[in-house]
Amino acid sequence: MARAIPRKANSDAAKALAKLGAEVVEANLNDEASMSRAFKNAYGVFLVTNFWVERTADEEQAQTRAEMELAQAGIGARAAKPAGVQHVIWSTLEETRKHFPLSDQRVPTLDGKYKVPHFDAKAEANTLFTRVGVPTAFLQTTFYYEGFMRGFGPTRDKDGKLVLTLPMADAKLAAIAAEDIGRTALGIFRRGDRFIGKTASIAGEHLTGSEFAKAFTKAFGEEVAYRPYTHNQFRSFPFPFAIETANMFQYCVEAADYFTGARDLKIVRELNPQLQSFEAWLAAHMDAIRPK
Repeated sequence: MARAIPRKANSDAAKALAKLGAEVVEANLNDEASMSRAFKNAYGVFLVTNFWVERTADEEQAQTRAEMELAQAGIGARAAKPAGVQHVIWSTLEETRKHFPLSDQRVPTLDGKYKVPHFDAKAEANTLFTRVGVPTAFLQTTFYYEGFMRGFGPTRDKDGKLVLTLPMADAKLAAIAAEDIGRTALGIFRRGDRFIGKTASIAGEHLTGSEFAKAFTKAFGEEVAYRPYTHNQFRSFPFPFAIETANMFQYCVEAADYFTGARDLKIVRELNPQLQSFEAWLAAHMDAIRPK
């Protein structure tokens, strides 16, 4: 039986998981004792932190989001050890400072020591699992297709034309449906210790901005033009995390050969035969993305 570990067992999402047959155990990634109880008698743990979680002003003042993720990863690793967990899958990302050293002035440094905090902190946390000694597979994820439902999808310009402004220049972006991440993690669990101590990097497809625009055009029955923002344009926007997000896209552009090359789609399909193409995913979610 799968066990779901929500912060609130009475939430709508937790109740929906219970209806699907999951055992629901309430715990909090900021509370090591609660995580130890939640992990008890579990064979494996798929551990995911949420850099973008809604936080109070006091929480933002107390620690950065990168510090939060590092602390939660440490709690997860330490809780798994005494609980006897045999297989942890840690949801992680690349270390961008291998490409952008802190001396690189083209890309702003954030929190005093990161270029892309939600990548770099997760990469830093990898060593916490090996240090504690829990058997861990490292699952490197990527941009979610669902991002197109949350601000990255096509919009209408002043003339009413649909435009995709994804700041990827002509590079390919590795992307995946969120639900395929869980399915791929299940595929890793099913292979026993094959991935213990190893990194699996995943994606559903590697597409350029023009290819995404073409898929939107086909789905909408209306032309979607690709006019990418530059990274500096994106960094100048007055919304939270604009600099962080622009830095991420610049990394994905400049390190595209490495980033997409690490994500072998053939291997991902072996782990998850249900892996969705962007076109298939879009067909199911078109109404939530198409602008009025």
